[in-house]
Amino acid sequence: MRLVSVRLRNVGVFEDTTVRLADGAAAPPPTAPLSPGDDEGDDDHGSEVLAPRPVTVIFGADGIGKTTLLTALAVTRPGYALPPAPYPRAAAAIGTATPPDGPSSVVTEWLLGEDDPERPHPLVVTSPSAALDGETTEAAGARRREQALFDRRAQNDGGFVFVGFSGARWFSRTANMLSVPERSVLRYDVRHAASFDDPTRADLTRETKQVLSYSAIARALANQREAYAHLVRFDAAVREVVDVMLEPFGFTYAGVSPLSLEPEATDKAGRVVAFDALPRPARHLVAFGALSLRAMFAAYPHSEDPREREAVVAIDDIEAQQDPSMLRMLVPLLRHALPNVQWLLTTSSTALAMSCDPGVVVALRRSEGASVEAGEGVLH
Repeated sequence: MRLVSVRLRNVGVFEDTTVRLADGAAAPPPTAPLSPGDDEGDDDHGSEVLAPRPVTVIFGADGIGKTTLLTALAVTRPGYALPPAPYPRAAAAIGTATPPDGPSSVVTEWLLGEDDPERPHPLVVTSPSAALDGETTEAAGARRREQALFDRRAQNDGGFVFVGFSGARWFSRTANMLSVPERSVLRYDVRHAASFDDPTRADLTRETKQVLSYSAIARALANQREAYAHLVRFDAAVREVVDVMLEPFGFTYAGVSPLSLEPEATDKAGRVVAFDALPRPARHLVAFGALSLRAMFAAYPHSEDPREREAVVAIDDIEAQQDPSMLRMLVPLLRHALPNVQWLLTTSSTALAMSCDPGVVVALRRSEGASVEAGEGVLH
């Protein structure tokens, strides 16, 4: 799936802001939402096609609402729709913001892609009790039934991958611990809550090590067993992704130590380096690639190439823990590692934003008063 647009009303600092993440125009929906498998008919829905951008960089100063935006997306998607965080009424009371004119709500549009390839128009997912402008009672009821139908599909049939990385992410010196892979590495739960501002849930060490060690162990055990050929493909994909992420630092992924089950890399001189001894920026990039790939593989376990599956990956404060010399390389690295992922990246780094095509940058800034508006290009 791909994200097409998001509208936030009375959420955090956003009074009424729409962010578009696609070019072109969507085919209009049918008069009433159809169930999967119904004949939707291409000729009745227009000829223009939406083209979701593979990368969107959300640029703005600290406190402008970047994390709020990602948090709203994380709770308004197929299979997982919850009420958004309320508007800060305390700020309105002291005159720094306009009092809200309605309840908090989020409206998102998702192009389902390979999760429903025959569907020509986006799926609208809203926070509970949200109402669309000009929508009749009958249309609202049909929309909610359609959303509920796809919620069940996402929860029962897999797919609909969304992965989030907090800006508070960090790496501890935690030893590897691998247990019950069927309930961890090999399971993707669309209802898993992505937290973007809780440091206690942002330690990536153990989860990253689990993916790297499990893929190597599974490949060794599955070798020459046809029923487990997908695990061999998974390990090959993991190695390719990690090698891409380590290349700028002069390292190559060496696999897993047979003594400690800890992931290792080799430098240009052939010296073996433990995962914990890798440069901090390298560990962050490895985590972005490995954990995103894990979710894609768990959602589509029998794919011929897990790297080619679709997903939406949101990374808050992408520049955090990165060397300034690396900022211009981050977007190309991510796209090279996982070419079919839609990357949603937030940053306050002008250097990173300026290194991207202006068409993929959405700048957030305060308008007159305290509300926030969005516009394309760093200089918006």
